[in-house]
Order: sequence, then C-alpha cells, then structure tokens
Amino acid sequence: MSDLTSPLAAIVLAAGEGTRMRSRRPKVLHEVAHRAMIGHVLDQLAELAPARTMVVIGKDMAAVAEAVHPAETVVQSPPLGTGHAVKVALDRLGGWTGSVLVVYGDTPLITAATLGALLAELRRAPAAAAVAVLGMRPADPGPYGRLVLGAGGSLEAIVEARDASDAERANGFCNSGVMALGGRHAAELVNAIGNDNAKKEFYLTDVVALARRRGLLCRALEAPTEELLGVNSRLELAAAEALMQHRLRRKHMAAGVTLIDPVSVFFSADTEIGRDTVIEPSVVFGPGVVVGEAVEIRAMSHIVGATIGDRAIVGPFARLRPGAELGPEVHVGNFVEIKSARLGPGSKANHLSYVGDAVVGGHVNIGAGTITCNYDGFLKSITRIEDGAFIGSNTSLVAPVKVGANAIVGAGSVIVSDVPADALAIARGAQVDKPGRARKLREQGAAAKARAKSSPKERSKV
Repeated sequence: MSDLTSPLAAIVLAAGEGTRMRSRRPKVLHEVAHRAMIGHVLDQLAELAPARTMVVIGKDMAAVAEAVHPAETVVQSPPLGTGHAVKVALDRLGGWTGSVLVVYGDTPLITAATLGALLAELRRAPAAAAVAVLGMRPADPGPYGRLVLGAGGSLEAIVEARDASDAERANGFCNSGVMALGGRHAAELVNAIGNDNAKKEFYLTDVVALARRRGLLCRALEAPTEELLGVNSRLELAAAEALMQHRLRRKHMAAGVTLIDPVSVFFSADTEIGRDTVIEPSVVFGPGVVVGEAVEIRAMSHIVGATIGDRAIVGPFARLRPGAELGPEVHVGNFVEIKSARLGPGSKANHLSYVGDAVVGGHVNIGAGTITCNYDGFLKSITRIEDGAFIGSNTSLVAPVKVGANAIVGAGSVIVSDVPADALAIARGAQVDKPGRARKLREQGAAAKARAKSSPKERSKV
C-alpha cells in the first residue's frame, strides 16, 4: 500500500505535567467550553477516521487515560522529549506502516479540516513526502522554531529560535509542532532521533533534518495561528476559551440562531440550538443542552443538562438544571428553577418557583412561589401534576404527591395528600381577625420608641 492511500494512526502527546497551570489536575483535562482540551482534539481526530488512536500520557495520569477512553494509551516514563514520546507510541502500535499524525492534547482549537489538509499535503501526488509540518505566523514569533523553506517550497529545516539567523527569524514562519509522517519512513526516522543536546532529550523536530539527509521530501503547510496555539497557563486557557466562544457563536448564528449580544452569551461545546431561536444577553449554556426551534431565551438565564421544546419561553433570570425537560410552548419565567422535572406542552411557571423531581402534564399553571418539596433529608420523591391543573401561588407540594387533572389548589396551601381530578384543594390555617388589635400594637410600639429616645438606659436595652 502506498503512502497516498495508507491507513492513519493518530498519536496525541499528553504527557506534559503543565506546571505553569498551578493545578493538581493534568493540563489536558482543563476545560474549554466545558470540554477537556484533549476531548476537543480527539473529537476533531475522529472526523478523520484513524485506524488507531494512541494517547501518550505520563506516569500517574490514570485520570487522563479514563477521560480519553476508548482511545488507546501508553505511558511515557520518564519523559524524554517529544521524539521519545512518539517512539513509545510507535512501539506500542507494533510495526505500524501507515501514515502517522502527531498532535498535542493542549491544542483545543485545532480542526479536522486543518489536520485533513496536512495529511493531503503529506500524500500529495505525484510524490508523497516523508514529513509534513503545520506552520503558523503568530503575532510574536520570538520563541518559536522557524520553518526554513527551499526554492521550490519544500521544507528544508526546522531551526530553533535561539539558533536561527537574523534572516530566518525575520520570516516569521513558525513551527507548530503538529506533524504528519509517511508510513514507509515514520519508524525509521523516529528511531534515528538522537539526544545530543543540553537536556539529553529526543526532539521530534529532528526528523526533518534526518529526512533531508536521506534525500527525502519534506513539506510545510501554513495554518491559522489560533488553531495551533497550545495552552500552558491559566492566561492561555482564558485566551483559548475566548477564541472557542467566538467560534461557537459564529456557528450558531450561521445556523439560524439570533444572539442579541453575542459576546455575552457562553456556550458549551455540545450545545444544540434550533433555527429561529432568539437568545438575549448574558445567557450561559452548560453541558448537555438541546434547544428546539423558535425558542426565546431571555436575559440572565443559566441552563445545564436541559431539553427545551419548540416555541418555549425561558427567563429572564431562569435556571434550568440537569434533567429539566420543557415541552413545546412551555413558559418558565423569572427566578424559576427547574431540576429533574418534565413540563408538558403549554404549561407555565412564570414567577419565583422551584419545580424539582416532578412530572407536570400539559397546560398546567404553576403560580408564583410554588415549591415541590422533593427532599425529606434522606430521599427524593416525585410530585405529579396532571393535565390542566391550576396550582395557586405560594403552594408547597410535599412529595410524593399527585394533583389530578384539572384540579385547583388554592393559594397558600400545603398539599400532603393526593388531590383528585377536578377537585378544589385548600390546605391552610383558618384566618382569625382581632378587631382593634393593630391599633393597640402601634400605640405600644410608639410608646416604647419614645421611652428609648428619652432614656440612655432604655436605649441600651434596645
């Protein structure tokens, strides 16, 4: 099989400890748009359908191995450089002869399109290259190695910044580290990397010089700088988040979603939103949100793990927690919280309510201040409200309890037993009026206040 049609193995380098992150969490597990950085990389690789995916991790990185499953993992211990990491992976791949793509777990912005273009450059007819490298032109190229091109555009060398001449530094075409290797030469070149340097490490960049000494063709492909930026600090993590949010906002708007103030809306990587939905300012989407078509999400709402049906209205200041399922044309208004609850078509909870662990039918009205009392300190129980029921304001529904279809619950009730269909339930203390008592209380209060003002001793008691 030729390099033009060979199968692909993807190697993801993820053994770095990320000391500049100042974190106990492995660097590649820090999140961008609510997804681990390495998760973004693996998602993009999956679009290329590699035959094998190998993630190189460090010692004591079981959390990374768990996060990347079912991708294969191999431990690099001790860490002896990028060339050594790729060698460890190739050894585990067991005599792999197909193309090899080397990427980094801390580059969450890289795309399948760019990686596919690099593979196409590696395999480009009439003669496949032995090595292809992604290059970039960052605003500050200072610390990056430079890609030196020959007269015909071939890649002749990778020169580290400290070793580059003035002319080489001036070109600004920098090495990203992302590389593709032709199957016929990958193992040969990687195994030939030496460690004759100050750190006694094996550098993957040396494969270009090794290939050129053998008369093999190397190529470079320029890619967008933002895709190739690695994350090594909290500052760079924040920069990656900003770039990813910009990308996600553009994606949703291109798909037919209106964002009134795009920069104030924050998405998760997996957020799904139907067309003609309108999102007002300062809305936050956590993981696991699916929004239907023509939905209106009003300002200052926070939504995680929820499903929202077509033409629903959410907010302002609404909170949808995991397990919230809103049917079509449901209204969830200001300062309403929904958790592990399903609201049927056309139901409304417009003000200041908590609906948790509940099944609510269609066209139910939940009045202001209603609470489903779902937790007794030990167990959580379900509240069921059937179609067409009306729940008056300031009602507490003590689960497990059911309100039947078309029943009415009077305002201020505490419901501890099932309410039959079509019944009116009123569960509150009897009102007691004491004529004139309010006036006497006001008089007593005014007198006490006057005494306090006139006597320091009285004031000290107040």
